[in-house]
Amino acid sequence: MKSFNEIINDKSTKIALGALFLGLALGWLFFGGNPPAETDHSSHIGETKDTIWTCSMHPQIRQKEPGKCPLCGMDLIPLSEGSSDEDPMEIKMSPTAMQLANVQTSIITKQKPVKSVRMNGKVQADERQVNSQTSHIAGRIEKLLVNYTGETIHKGQILAYIYSPQLVTAQEELFEAWKIRDSQPELFKAAKDKLKNWKLTPKQIDSILESGKPREDFPIAADMSGVVLAKRVKLGDHVMAGSSLFEVADLNKIWILFDVYESDIPWVKTGDEVEFTIQSLPGESFKGKISFIDPVINPKSRVAKARIEMKNPGQRLKPEMFAIGLVKSPLNGSEPTLIVPKSAVMWTGDRSVVYVKKTSASGIGFVLREVTLGPALGDSYVIKEGLNNGEEIATNGTFSIDAAAQLAGKPSMMNPQGGAMSTGHQHGDAKTSAKMDHSMPAQPVKLNKKAQQAVVGILDKYLDLKNVLTEDALDKAQKAAGDLQKYTGKINMSLFKGEAHNIWMQHSAPLENASRAISQAKDIGSARSQFIVLSDQLIMLAKSFGPFEKPLFVQFCPMANNDKGAEWLSANEEIRNPYFGESMLKCGEVRQSIK
Repeated sequence: MKSFNEIINDKSTKIALGALFLGLALGWLFFGGNPPAETDHSSHIGETKDTIWTCSMHPQIRQKEPGKCPLCGMDLIPLSEGSSDEDPMEIKMSPTAMQLANVQTSIITKQKPVKSVRMNGKVQADERQVNSQTSHIAGRIEKLLVNYTGETIHKGQILAYIYSPQLVTAQEELFEAWKIRDSQPELFKAAKDKLKNWKLTPKQIDSILESGKPREDFPIAADMSGVVLAKRVKLGDHVMAGSSLFEVADLNKIWILFDVYESDIPWVKTGDEVEFTIQSLPGESFKGKISFIDPVINPKSRVAKARIEMKNPGQRLKPEMFAIGLVKSPLNGSEPTLIVPKSAVMWTGDRSVVYVKKTSASGIGFVLREVTLGPALGDSYVIKEGLNNGEEIATNGTFSIDAAAQLAGKPSMMNPQGGAMSTGHQHGDAKTSAKMDHSMPAQPVKLNKKAQQAVVGILDKYLDLKNVLTEDALDKAQKAAGDLQKYTGKINMSLFKGEAHNIWMQHSAPLENASRAISQAKDIGSARSQFIVLSDQLIMLAKSFGPFEKPLFVQFCPMANNDKGAEWLSANEEIRNPYFGESMLKCGEVRQSIK
């Protein structure tokens, strides 16, 4: 066995030990000679300081520090959560941002297209049950026992007493003929037949003979039962034989007459079932089948009437009550096709776009997709091109996604090529609303001077209503809505010519109905719900007939209408929210200006 000195002197051993000492020296040089290096957090600190914070509901808000949104009070989120460098077409959104923006998605599938057509109408008396009560005798009205319209009468009831010189003369002839009835029975018979021609009954003629003297005031009995719709005679009037005294209708059967616009006529057919509501009977719905459609369109209103016949027990439905109906008609010969909700589609006049959901390992994103729309089916659209069966798209919160895409420089509705857009907040001013120039849906229709004055008057009264809703004043809102309804109802439709007439007829009735509903609202919430309908009609009118001398601003709150979002018109660019009032007065943004 070798000693320790022999091992040290061995050549191979010397090489191995040399390598060992060299490794120890290098290890000490790189790792052992200095204390453990502390992690350099400077880059992370710098990144935190440079982070821009935004609001998922109001993406125009940009601040350098976290905090609350100055418009709606929600917690701000890092802007980096909404941006992505993985796909230049994709906008990333975190689950928190999607929840705050109320983004909802749906998987689209092929369905049988069914067109939903909404119609406005009125309750009317059945024309077949309307009759005139006439006088069969010429004379003067001595007594009138039915004095007002709306009174219920029954067959055989005495309605009036009439004095007739001709009847007095005929009765005297009857007395003379009665004296010679045995020798000249034909003369006696002719005298009685003359009275029968005036609708006197044999019993009345016998009564006259028994009395032995002419009767001066003769009763007029009702020929039918029903309700007096019109009173055409007054006490002391002279009437001719056959003159109409009253118009009487049996209201146990009524008609519901709906207005079918020219563009909707292909979708409404005889036999279609209509579900409708009556404004004065809230909470109740009725059903009926269309029994008749006018074969000719009204040349002034450009509508045809669709009739529903109904029994009316207790006469709960009264003539002139307003009705709103919905008929669902399948498209004839159509195969199942892709159908998307209207809330999923953003329309700029020339282009229609949706946001398609993309899920990957890095998170959830949305990609802008241009689509070709088919027929509108009430609350949805048929998609002809642009989407595939089974794809998932955003059906709610699309505006928030689009706003985030604009801020991130991604392709968006108004900027399909992408790139940075000016929002007016590059210097951190979080209190100024973003200005977005949305395209007009169509070329505005020119109005004559009187028609434009009428439309401006409607807009002025609408703006008065909007202002009092921001003050949470129900009584003032009811009065302002009543003024708007009365003003709209007095506008002469003949002021609108050509295409303007069609547009006016399409929106005037819903506008008047919504105004009436607000004037009758029991609470501020109900009034604001109807204000959504009213605003939709006014925005379409303003876009169709504008611009006006003073600018109008289409403003939007994504939290209104149960977080579905709602628009309104304002004369000022400053946001004053009519849907929340003082609780969230500045929540909203300008979507479009009509200048």
